Amino acid sequence: MVRDPRYTAVDIGRVITKDPALSMRLLKIVNSSFYGFQARIDTISRAVTIVGIDELQSLALATSVVDTFDNIPDDLINMTDFWIQSIHCAVIAKLLAKKAAVLHCERLFLTGLLHDIGALVIYTKLPDQSQQILKNNFQNKRQLANLERQVLGFTRADVGGELAESWKLPESISEAIRYQLHPEKALIHKLDAHLLYLAINLNESKTRDEFLSTLSSSTLSILRLNEAKIKQVMAAAVDEANATFDILAPGKQFH
Repeated sequence: MVRDPRYTAVDIGRVITKDPALSMRLLKIVNSSFYGFQARIDTISRAVTIVGIDELQSLALATSVVDTFDNIPDDLINMTDFWIQSIHCAVIAKLLAKKAAVLHCERLFLTGLLHDIGALVIYTKLPDQSQQILKNNFQNKRQLANLERQVLGFTRADVGGELAESWKLPESISEAIRYQLHPEKALIHKLDAHLLYLAINLNESKTRDEFLSTLSSSTLSILRLNEAKIKQVMAAAVDEANATFDILAPGKQFH
């Protein structure tokens, strides 16, 4: 329907309003600091007009995917912690893209949000093998990916990329997810892959200054960023992530 030119924003809005939860979340998001619109948006059709069809699809997916994986055993993963980390990564990715003057930078939010979704698929479908992998000691995601490849023959990034493709998400999202640990291997969307790589490491690194010192000047040049801009992003990320998490998964807060 969203791709059919015969339907207007009003038509699409009528469909969305049949799902009260989605309607409420969509209006909360478009009126939040995530977009920063000055005038309040109080109808779904207006939200569709302003946000756009592609962004609407992303928001609908973001709000639904948070509720999809809720039966994974706690000994494999704490889902609250998972979404805290995913939303924080999503906000960092979007803010980095905005700071780098990337057009339609909101797509990086969905890329960051879904970057680890392959892990949930693996935990759901292969719980025993997942337990075997998680019993090992690993210091970072590259080491974890090596363990996954040894045990499973593929990684969570591989699964996430395939899942994004099956959901008909833009190629920029699926490719960035697939090459999140090796952005230089991205075939077309190298900028998105590098932004996601940077967001993941900034989100998970306990020594961010040390990580930043390892970034090559060529990488920073590709991203059109410098350390000062990155630190500005990190300073703004926590509050925005808190607000976003409260909308997508209300009741929990960052620490």
